[in-house]
Amino acid sequence: MATASQTLLDQKLSRTPGKLGILIFGAALVVGVLYAGSSLLRDLSTVRSESILPYLLLGIALLVALGFEFVNGFHDTANAVATVIYTHSLEPHVAVVWSGFWNFLGVLVSSGLVAFAIISLLPVELILQVGSKAGFAMVFALLVAAIIWNLGTWYFGLPASSSHTLIGSVIGVGIANELMNGRAGTSGVDWSQAANIGKSLFLSPIVGFGCAYLLLLVAKAFVKDQKLYEAPEGAEPPPFYIRCLLILTCTGVSFFHGSNDGQKGMGLIMLILIGTVPTAYALNHAVTFKESQDFIAVSMQAADALTKYVSPNATIADARDDVTDYIRTKNFTPNTMLALRTLVSDMGNEIALYKELKNLPNDQVRNFRNDMYLVSEAIRLMQKSGTPKISTADTAVLANYKKHIDHSTRFIPLWVKVAVAIALGLGTMVGWKRIVVTVGEKIGKSHLTYAQGAMAEITAMATIGAADGFGLPVSTTHVLSSGVAGTMAANNSGIQWSTVRNLALAWVLTLPAAMMLAGFLFWTFRSVF
Repeated sequence: MATASQTLLDQKLSRTPGKLGILIFGAALVVGVLYAGSSLLRDLSTVRSESILPYLLLGIALLVALGFEFVNGFHDTANAVATVIYTHSLEPHVAVVWSGFWNFLGVLVSSGLVAFAIISLLPVELILQVGSKAGFAMVFALLVAAIIWNLGTWYFGLPASSSHTLIGSVIGVGIANELMNGRAGTSGVDWSQAANIGKSLFLSPIVGFGCAYLLLLVAKAFVKDQKLYEAPEGAEPPPFYIRCLLILTCTGVSFFHGSNDGQKGMGLIMLILIGTVPTAYALNHAVTFKESQDFIAVSMQAADALTKYVSPNATIADARDDVTDYIRTKNFTPNTMLALRTLVSDMGNEIALYKELKNLPNDQVRNFRNDMYLVSEAIRLMQKSGTPKISTADTAVLANYKKHIDHSTRFIPLWVKVAVAIALGLGTMVGWKRIVVTVGEKIGKSHLTYAQGAMAEITAMATIGAADGFGLPVSTTHVLSSGVAGTMAANNSGIQWSTVRNLALAWVLTLPAAMMLAGFLFWTFRSVF
């Protein structure tokens, strides 16, 4: 890169946003905070508690959870703007605001699949007791461990994966919980679910490198405009169509990043809300009277379907305990089916008694939600393992029943999405520069060309969008960083192997480091609480 060009770029990176930009962002921030705060207060107005402790714990836990998303913004959102900044397609602060806006939209339309996929990795007993001391120790250990590791890697300018960090923390807490309870250290972790998520995290840098490499070669074969394969000259923006392409890919990465990464914090915030104020958030109060009546009907259908597979010799002492043991150990016994059928029948009868889900007495809400969670997880495991053998017709009945359960328990209020989007945006505004410099300057030996930036962003956009559709968390950092490296290799531009080595080291160390840190913090918090 020429010295003059580098000087111009350094000047751009050092500029502060204009007064108009600050004013617009400040107004949006105030509106978002007021909306989220007023929505939370409105929901809490239905809760009656003589103690201030639940509200104090809620406030602290929400601040820590949003702090995780704030630090997440340091890393991942900065990746989306690196290419448009280093190709002079957008001014740095315009790019950051533009990316923040599309991240916000991505968070708002997210499905929640990723959020609940991560939650399903947690030990079942901690999820059921999320309002207990152990439950709060779990949540704080997860979040504090992730924040510490993300801050450390950000300080050294390493684009580490927030997904990797959080999932390592989840596994660490699961193992620590089992060891502290005197059981096998791996029995509290859903390793099949962890393996699926691990595959997506492991494959993301390989996919990023390979796809970006191939895309650049294809572009060179079919698109002959030489300007596309040149580095920017001075601070001039690229030709119009190239600039549009780069802005479009930045927009896509930002949107899909919001729809995928934003969900990590959402799932943990929902656990916090359920643990502290279950009467307001344990069950979806948006479920209508008609949907409640439908639930009663499908409960009867599911109970009838399960009855066909109940052994005459089955006996149970406590249905909830038997189903909990099945989810924890994955060991299906004849008693499991009887316990599951009992829970299904009891829930249907209870809703029939109160006519509507929102009419359940406050002192029964937490237990009812726990029963719903157990039944949903048990059905998921039965479907996945194929044990016991269930007919196609009955499988369809159970799948429909599970869909009704999940509608009642797997929901994310709009204000939670708004709060997460604000935290991500603020993190980007504060910490974007370190990671942008790493991606733009320290991966390849030469300046990023327009085509390289576009191909890396297209790869990241498509990969993250696909992962979001399948409900799998994927690392924006890994995909984009490896995509830039792939384009450098395809262009014979040379790769700065010292940076790649550091990135690979952070990638390898993140999982075990997060596991050990979260496990230690969980043990510490359990001792303190």
